Amino acid sequence: MSKRMYRVLSAMIRGVTPRMKTIWEEPFDGEPCVFVGNHAGAFGPIDMCVKFPLRDQNFIWMNASVLHPKEVPAYVRQDYWWKPGCKLEPLYNATLPYIAAAFLPPILRLAPTVPVYHDMRVMTTMRQSIRHLKEGHNLVIFPEQPSGYQSHHDWINTGFLQVAPMYYKATGKVLKFYPVHLDYHKHVFKVAKPIAFDPETTLEEQMPALVEVLAKGLRGQ
Repeated sequence: MSKRMYRVLSAMIRGVTPRMKTIWEEPFDGEPCVFVGNHAGAFGPIDMCVKFPLRDQNFIWMNASVLHPKEVPAYVRQDYWWKPGCKLEPLYNATLPYIAAAFLPPILRLAPTVPVYHDMRVMTTMRQSIRHLKEGHNLVIFPEQPSGYQSHHDWINTGFLQVAPMYYKATGKVLKFYPVHLDYHKHVFKVAKPIAFDPETTLEEQMPALVEVLAKGLRGQ
């Protein structure tokens, strides 16, 4: 029932919002991979879930806080859903976190997600990720760190890269990361050439190169 409801909601969103064109810099090889995208506000996760060509094979990394009603208000207040200091901030602060707590968790639980934890439960995130990759699915991750209202830091979070050596250890296969820039003004997914984890060196040694390629690609540079 939940999968059917998710398909219905996805179809409704596609029906009332602009279509997205996908441009691949390099043809997709069909192997399990990680798509690393820009957040673009709420547009990135929503469009990757319901409009990306490989949406039926993808699992989205989702902050675990938005999946639990009691944790949503605090998450909303720290996630810059409105411009700090704006005239309506008192109203937004008193209403939006609780509206989100009522509606977001039941909707997001319908989607194919991997809950992302930032404590000792992070291994649950990693184990679920490896399991989905081994089953032939892809992961979709949004590593940008908000720095304010509608803005992000120049750097990206890198914890997700740990999935590469773990996947190699579990399967003997090399994991590729595809940078995805979502341009919601032009309605385009721009998928850059992937960069692969190199099992011949440590993750720490190759992390600067991985981060540079992914950060540039997800920003469309």
